[in-house]
Amino acid sequence: MAESPAPHNIETGTDQLLCRWEDRVAVVTLNRPDARNALTWELKAALIELVPRLGADPAVGCLLLTGSGGAFCSGGDTKSMAREGKPPSPEERKRILRWEHALPEAIHRLEKPVVAALPGPAAGAGFSIALSCDIRIAAESAFVTTAYARLGLSGDYGGSWFLTQLVGTAKARELFFTGRRVDAQECERLGIVNRVVPDADLEKESMALARQIAAGPPIALRYMKENLNRALREDLQSCLEVEADRMVQSAQTEDYVEAVKAFQEKRAPEFKGR
Repeated sequence: MAESPAPHNIETGTDQLLCRWEDRVAVVTLNRPDARNALTWELKAALIELVPRLGADPAVGCLLLTGSGGAFCSGGDTKSMAREGKPPSPEERKRILRWEHALPEAIHRLEKPVVAALPGPAAGAGFSIALSCDIRIAAESAFVTTAYARLGLSGDYGGSWFLTQLVGTAKARELFFTGRRVDAQECERLGIVNRVVPDADLEKESMALARQIAAGPPIALRYMKENLNRALREDLQSCLEVEADRMVQSAQTEDYVEAVKAFQEKRAPEFKGR
């Protein structure tokens, strides 16, 4: 088997967002540790540009989204927003929100799996961004909160939709109306996160999972995510029809032939995305 290319950094245009490529995993790190990785316009713009670019890169098989300095993301940076100036009108604010909402939609619809690793708090829009990912792993000390009620806000970044899908409408309403903190253990019980690991193991465990996913068959993984997203909004018959079509298409790929051959030869398959 050919040697894997060396890990390298990917340019994001700002020090507030870091990205490195390693073993077909793009590790995307929110990098404002002094502000618990709160979202500035600069950070949001960089994320909105980076995520689709990684999605279109055939060298990337999985995205791993995390935060630096012991936090995932504390939501919007109100101090920074005040310095940068508020939008001049409700109409302008709506336009900006529509632009910002491209981020959770891009993550949710990305044709590649996205894993969120939560080293610490995920609040408000930061929590919503984590919810838009496919899988979430949390450190034991992490917690989440919708946070909006404490700020006199109703919520954004798709949090109400994503949370309702995961925990049901009654629990989602409780967490939005109260804004209470939910620790990592309760998050796992509710299905908000898939796994809780010791703080010291978060980077290792999340990267291991991302590597495992990234080594999978790219075309089949794309169809899987498409099927799973469709299951959130369409009826069984519609899902069955598209599922059957994608099954036939994936069975015609070189990756399928390689997987069958590898199974017969008792070795790990080497997928090429063809």
